[in-house]
Amino acid sequence: MTAIVKTQRPYGLWESPLSPASLSKDLRLSDVAWDTDGSLIWLERRPDRAALVLQPTNGQALRDLNSQYSAAGHLGYGGGDFGVGSGWVYFAEAGSGRIYRQPTSGGAPAQPIAPGFGSCACPTPSPDGRWLLFLRSYEERDSLEIVDAEGQQWPQKLIAKDDFYMQPTWHPDNRRIAWIAWNHPNMPWDGAELWLGALEIPASGLPILKDKVRVAGDERTSVFQPQFSPDGRLLAYVSDADGWQQLYVHDLVSGERRQLTHQPAEHGLPAWIQGLRTYGFDPSGQRIYFLRNQNHLVSLWQIDLKSGDELRLTVGEEYTHLQQIAVSPHGIALIASGSQTPPRVLTLSLPGDHPIQPVAAQVVRRSSSEEFAPDYYSHPQTVQWRSKDGGPVYGLYYPPHHPAYESQGRPPLIVRVHGGPTSQAMASFNNDVQFYTNRGYAVLEVNFRGSTGFGRAYRDLLKGNWGVYDVEDAVSGAQYLVAEGLVDGQRLAILGGSAGGYTVLKALEDYSGFFKAGICLYGITNQFILALETHKFEKHYNDSLLGPLPEAAALYRERSPIFFADHIRDPLALFQGEEDTAVPRSQLDALVEVLRRRGVPHIYHVYPGEGHGFRKPETLAHYYREVERFLLQHVIFA
Repeated sequence: MTAIVKTQRPYGLWESPLSPASLSKDLRLSDVAWDTDGSLIWLERRPDRAALVLQPTNGQALRDLNSQYSAAGHLGYGGGDFGVGSGWVYFAEAGSGRIYRQPTSGGAPAQPIAPGFGSCACPTPSPDGRWLLFLRSYEERDSLEIVDAEGQQWPQKLIAKDDFYMQPTWHPDNRRIAWIAWNHPNMPWDGAELWLGALEIPASGLPILKDKVRVAGDERTSVFQPQFSPDGRLLAYVSDADGWQQLYVHDLVSGERRQLTHQPAEHGLPAWIQGLRTYGFDPSGQRIYFLRNQNHLVSLWQIDLKSGDELRLTVGEEYTHLQQIAVSPHGIALIASGSQTPPRVLTLSLPGDHPIQPVAAQVVRRSSSEEFAPDYYSHPQTVQWRSKDGGPVYGLYYPPHHPAYESQGRPPLIVRVHGGPTSQAMASFNNDVQFYTNRGYAVLEVNFRGSTGFGRAYRDLLKGNWGVYDVEDAVSGAQYLVAEGLVDGQRLAILGGSAGGYTVLKALEDYSGFFKAGICLYGITNQFILALETHKFEKHYNDSLLGPLPEAAALYRERSPIFFADHIRDPLALFQGEEDTAVPRSQLDALVEVLRRRGVPHIYHVYPGEGHGFRKPETLAHYYREVERFLLQHVIFA
């Protein structure tokens, strides 16, 4: 075989086929579910709407369930968009706030079954198909509600005393339910409660909540994803009671509680959105299939409920990130990707008592055309360095990579800071990262102190230290790569969105001159305004990250970039959605006025019709073009 001779070209000037236009066309696969007949339904977010797509059981081509509605739950950051059962799909509709139902067999339009006021999510049909649980938020009051599956009656509230509800689920007997609840000032990963409720079903009318009992969780312990076993004896859930998110089962007959997993790994997720899942019962009830997040990778496992034996199920070496597992008698479905493999909907046969290595995976849907071979994409390396206080910091290093180019010397580096800040950079497919590495930039994704994925103690380090530890770890991560000889210390840039954008601004203020340039997407500039204007879900998030007001007012001022904007001297690119409710446009508008007045090199783009995160193809294409020009001017040619 003839060796490929690479062309010599400076870093940052590699010609990439990963164009801004092509990156904006990919689908976003967000959830997948089985119907009882074995048909598979998933949600794919397209430029025009969020479409429900059906894969029939008879081998016919997949099809959209309808062409009119966009399925999207709108509580907090969304999620919990649809539910499936007995030949029907139920979904929250983005525009009206209503719940609709539609037959999966086709031939009939979607019909509303819940009125359109406020926002709804998590439509969850009962096993017998008679009732539907769902969540509603109206005038900042949240409730768990019930309606008949045909929508003939007005929905009734089952409970509305807590600030938030999440993940309602049915017992197989149709007479018991479970749900997650929590209250301000907590976020769900700080502390939440798992409740078990008994329903009274009258001769006419809707069921009412007769009594309830708390099963697990409290103000300092999180709980996640309740699910009943097929025989109804067990209630499973995830809790971080031992410092890691572990699987538990609660025996509803004996009252015994048993921890199933014990590895220093995460088996749940921070519930930023509704409808997240990380495990599912085998139809026999003898085992649970679950996802394990460890060392930036997510893998598939099964555990035998009797013996406690665990076994890893190898889906395929190309898949390093798995999400939204759905288990039924027809198999396992999930969304899978890897650093060099764009997201796909996969189905797997149930391993049963005799697991096969590897598990055969069938690709049902691809999020992109996959026109580029894996060799076009950079593969990450896990890295670890020491923070200022001597503790570990974690990250993913992506070297610049292109099959046709190479360069002399060390590459420029983009330090990429995730949002949240309670989130995590994973070894999943990331178009944004590959856009840069394919042009000759190295990228470091920083899982700073406060990130998920490394135990509760690591995540809690950010409490009281937001705007300090995240900034320190972004800077020390770049310093580590420079010291290792992997990147050029004179060509460093920093990029982030939302809380990551906040870190960008703080880094440019506190470490002026360290980075050649910063890229900030809908970043926070004023912690006081954020506390006053952000949406309900995060209204008291700062209470733990900075402290409650007015007691912590001095710290809020110290950690607000707008009050120290005169320290920013390095070029800055800013991008904002005009309709952002999480971090309103006024935050960046105020900062841009200071930059203009002081003559700091900057660009600022506000995108109409965009919120907290960009969705429109024209927005994404414009954003990537502008960022590329900005980096060439201020990092490569500076």
